[in-house]
Amino acid sequence: MDQQEEQEFAKYFTDRREAVRRTAYLLCGDWHRADDLAQLAFVAVHRKWRKIRDKGALDAYVRRTLVRSVIDESRRPWRRERFVDDVPEPPPAATNFDTQVVTREALLAGLREVPPRQRAVLVLRYFEGLDVATTATALGCTEGTVKSQTARGLAALRDALDEEVNVHG
Repeated sequence: MDQQEEQEFAKYFTDRREAVRRTAYLLCGDWHRADDLAQLAFVAVHRKWRKIRDKGALDAYVRRTLVRSVIDESRRPWRRERFVDDVPEPPPAATNFDTQVVTREALLAGLREVPPRQRAVLVLRYFEGLDVATTATALGCTEGTVKSQTARGLAALRDALDEEVNVHG
């Protein structure tokens, strides 16, 4: 890439870095993995920068790359188990926490229970604010698939949130 193209990419990266990182976090539920996934998406864009004619479609390309990376990574067997140094303590009573923080934590925990493809649909639809058609394009599937995955994802999220409420409530 020449100097001007590098500057264009650097500006795009600077402008979109945090938004892509947040989306990655919502998809995977871990900030470290979100950083890795966002980096993978930006590396893919950097590789193809010269070939991308429609710079207005960059967000869609990054989103699609991000979602595919999350889904592909979830299929790898070593991602199914998580090893931790310390066993987490049960959460303290919610009386000292702001309701918004508790709700957010419950939502993020619930999202981690939703299968990756359904989670991707929910994040793109409800957190990124994409419509059905744009979500279908980002995921490379039909609008009907987005609708069915949304319904299944919402049902799985409701089940997970009910469990969270019953366990902690």
